[in-house]
Parts: sequence; C-alpha cells; structure tokens
Amino acid sequence: MLLELTIENFAIIPKLHLSFHQGMTALTGETGAGKSIIIDAMGLLAGSRGSSDYIRQGADKCLLEGLFELPQQKGFRQVMDELGIDYSDELLIVQRDMSLSGKNICRVNGRTVTLANLRRIGMYLVDIQGQNEHQELLQAEKHLSLMDSFGSQKFQQQLVNYHTHYHEFRQLEKRVRKIQLNEQSYVQRMDMLRFQQEEIEQADLQPNEEELLVEERDKLSNFQKIVDALAKAYGMLSSETGDSLDGISIAFNEIQGISHLDMEYEQISENIQNAYYLLQDAASDISRQMDHLELDEERLEEVVLRLEIIRQLKRKYGDSVPAILAYYEKISDELSAATITEGQLEELELQLEEKEQSVWQLAEELHQQRQQIAQQLEREILQELSELYMENTQFDVHFEESKILRETGFDQVEFYLSTNPGEPLKSLVKVASGGELSRILLALKTIFSKTQEMTSIVFDEVDTGVSGRVAQAIAEKIAKIARNSQVLCITHLPQVAAVADYQYFISKAVKEGRTQTHVAKLTNEERVEEVARMLAGAKITELTLEHARELLRIAGKVGQS
Repeated sequence: MLLELTIENFAIIPKLHLSFHQGMTALTGETGAGKSIIIDAMGLLAGSRGSSDYIRQGADKCLLEGLFELPQQKGFRQVMDELGIDYSDELLIVQRDMSLSGKNICRVNGRTVTLANLRRIGMYLVDIQGQNEHQELLQAEKHLSLMDSFGSQKFQQQLVNYHTHYHEFRQLEKRVRKIQLNEQSYVQRMDMLRFQQEEIEQADLQPNEEELLVEERDKLSNFQKIVDALAKAYGMLSSETGDSLDGISIAFNEIQGISHLDMEYEQISENIQNAYYLLQDAASDISRQMDHLELDEERLEEVVLRLEIIRQLKRKYGDSVPAILAYYEKISDELSAATITEGQLEELELQLEEKEQSVWQLAEELHQQRQQIAQQLEREILQELSELYMENTQFDVHFEESKILRETGFDQVEFYLSTNPGEPLKSLVKVASGGELSRILLALKTIFSKTQEMTSIVFDEVDTGVSGRVAQAIAEKIAKIARNSQVLCITHLPQVAAVADYQYFISKAVKEGRTQTHVAKLTNEERVEEVARMLAGAKITELTLEHARELLRIAGKVGQS
C-alpha cells in the first residue's frame, strides 16, 4: 500500500507531499489540473521509462519519492533478497531522481538499483489501470496472458514448469542444430585440438624447466672457457712464486712478528690471515670443480634439442612454459566438454525428439487447463458485466490451436464479444466501444483483484464514456475492489467520487507567473461542494448541493472526514 508520495519539480508541480490511506481515494478536479501527472509520478516510481521532459521548467532535476508498506505477494521477498535490499522494518522507500543531463538514479531503501530491477519491484507495488490497459484489451496477442493470470496457483506452477522445459528444449535444439550445421568444421577443430593436446603432452613440460636448461646449456657450451679459467686461477693461487698462497703465508708470518709493536700492524696481520684462509678455501673449491669437470657433448646435444622443442611450442601456444601449460588446460577442458562423436550426435538427436514430445505433452496439459479456466472466466465476466448493465452481452474465449510450440504453449486466444442479442460473436478488438471497454476492463480487474493480491490499484479515468446507472454500477465495482486493495481513482463521475473513502481536489493556479498544481484533501462539506460541481458544472445551486449530499449519503460517506 502507498502511504506517502513526495514530488519535487515534476511537470507543473514545484513541490507536493501527499498521504494516502487504505480503501478508496478519489482524485478529482478540472481537466488539465494535473491529476494524471500524479499518476505519471507513481508510474515512474514503479519503473516506467522517464524523460527529461518531466522536469519542471527552470529546474535542473526532479525528485520522486514513495513510501510503501512492504508487499506481501509471493516472490517479492525473493526479489529483494536477490538484489540485496534490506526490508527488515517492513517499509519500502522508493526514490527516483531525473536530471536534465540524462542522469537517472533509482534507489530502494537507500540502495541504488537499475531501472529494470526497479520495474521488477514496481510490479508488486502498484497496478495502474488506464488507457494502456484499454490498449492491452485491444491487442489480441495480450488476451492469452490476461486469461492465464486468472488461473489458480497450481496452474501458475504448471506455466512455470512448462516454461522451464520449453527453454531446455530450445537450448538442446540450438545445440544440436549448431553441431549439425557446423559438423565438418567442428570435427576439424576437435582434430586440431587433439593434435595440439598430444603435442604438448609428449613434450612433458615442467615449470622452471626452461631456465634450468638454459643454465645447463651455457655451462656445457662454454666448457673450454671454464676449464682454462679454473686452471689459471688455481695455478696462480698454488704456484711457488711470490704472489702465491705460500707468499701470502710468508707475509703473514713477517707481519705477525711485529704485530705486538703497533695496533695497526696487528690489524694488518688479521686481514692477511683472513685473506689467506679465504684464498685457501677458494683454491680447494677450484680444485674440486676441476676434478668433477667433464665435457658431455651428448648431454649438450640433448639440452639444445630440448630447448628447441620448447621454442617451437612457445611460438605456437604461448610465450612461456607456464603459458603453454595454461593453454593445454584450456583445450583439454574444451575437449572434455565437447567429445561429440557421430554416435553421440545421434543420441542428442534422440534426446531432442523425446524432449519435444515431452514439451508437447505439457503444452497439451496447459491447453486442457486453459479450457476450464476459460469457461470459469466467461461465467464470472458475464456476471460482472451483468452488474454493469451489460446483461445481454455474450463473452467467449476463442481458442485457435497452432502447430508451433511457443513459450506460452500452442494456444492462441482471443476474446470474442456480442453486446446485442441476435448479433454474432466477433473479436472484441473490432466491436467494443470506449464505454464497453471500460466496463470489460473493470470486470476483469474486479475478478483478478481477488487473486493477484495487488496492494495498490490506480484507475486512471476508466469510467470514460459512461453515465447514469452505468456510472453508479462502475462506482460500486471500484468500491468493491477497494475492500481488498488500496484504490486510487482519477474520475470525472460524481457517482464514483461519492463512494470514495477519501477525496482529493486537484487544481492549478498561476503564481509568480508560473502554473502550479495544488492538491487538497476535502472535508465533508468540501466534498459536497465538489460532487455538486461534478454534477452541475460551474453553476452550483441548492438543488445540486442537495443531490450531492444524497449521493454521499447513499454511499455512506457522510460524516467521514
């Protein structure tokens, strides 16, 4: 249920704050005063497409905000959980900002949402019935969904089940057709991937292998250079010349003999001693390296060949061994997921045939259920239309069975109507007048409001083209709907305004050279005057005032503020 509505800089409304209540609220006023603008604002909060044209002249942006009681319809909380929106306080604040720059920000309980997700939420908040719904009745392709919405919860589950199997069937069909159309190129690709997989497998690459091989190759390739360098270094360290280790030992002994005479001599002695031991260790290491050094030309050839294999694989599959191994994993996964042989294709084709038969069976079950739903809908609509003074109307749900499976099954449904005795049933699209469409729409809404659990329903001049006793019947229907749902109704009919629990008067005036819309909640006496104006027009007499009081008294609204 809508509790509060705030509008700023929207069309001819500079600022407006309204509170709404359970039951029926009538919005009345002169044509062009801004009644439909308020409904447009509600539609935008429910996810309708916006435009910068809505922004009041001279303003940079407009702000819309609605406070709603948390809807209780099945599925709503799942949507909120999916979008990560908190609803713990059982209230919903929906905000929408539109700026001249084209920026459009939607928030629900402070969380920014996309327009598509706002529309998902808005489906549970408000149901606006107006000219669009009249147009929907005039579109035969919409009649099937209208009838389906009349079905039971069990039928709705059948629809969901059919949709699931239908989409599975189409996905399988798409897969099979793709394989059939691209079988040759598909097989060629699989052969290529298998070759690549086998080539990389045979190489048996190891992480860091390339770096180790390069190091080993460099050593083997520079064998002679290493031998010469080690021999010369060892010779210089181990020769008996003055600059050999023996010479360093003699120098150490000489300096050690005078180290006690000066601290600097002692430090020099320690440095020579350390250098001697380090060089001695180095000479031992060189000797050991020389003892183990051996030219293995066969191993060099193996290393060079291995590096060439890696180079070729890098050229084909990646710029490093890890990249090649990653590519191997990728094509292995593709091969595992797509091992379609000729026999497997035949198996898929068989599965497709079985799936299609299964979906046809589910579509047939939907058809049988729809036949029953149609009969019940026909009975209830005729009853509602009879109460709206269309008692001579014949209404029929006309079925055509298609040979093509669709997302909705194979049924094609269109509403047929005859409003005069003896006249044949014809397409509602072709024969219904504006007033008749209003009553048919109201009959449908009366029926559907019992099962759809919509918290707020808006009727935007659905009473167009009717008067007299028909207007009274429409008023009673709308009041009946308001027993189960909050109803907001824009109306020009005094009979409809009189049955409302609350009435708001919408007017416009020029202030400081600008047109502004003003909304006022009417008191009992003000309602009498407004209903009298709706009855008589500009000139209100005591007789029209008494007539207005009588209408309100009959509706039981006298004394209610």
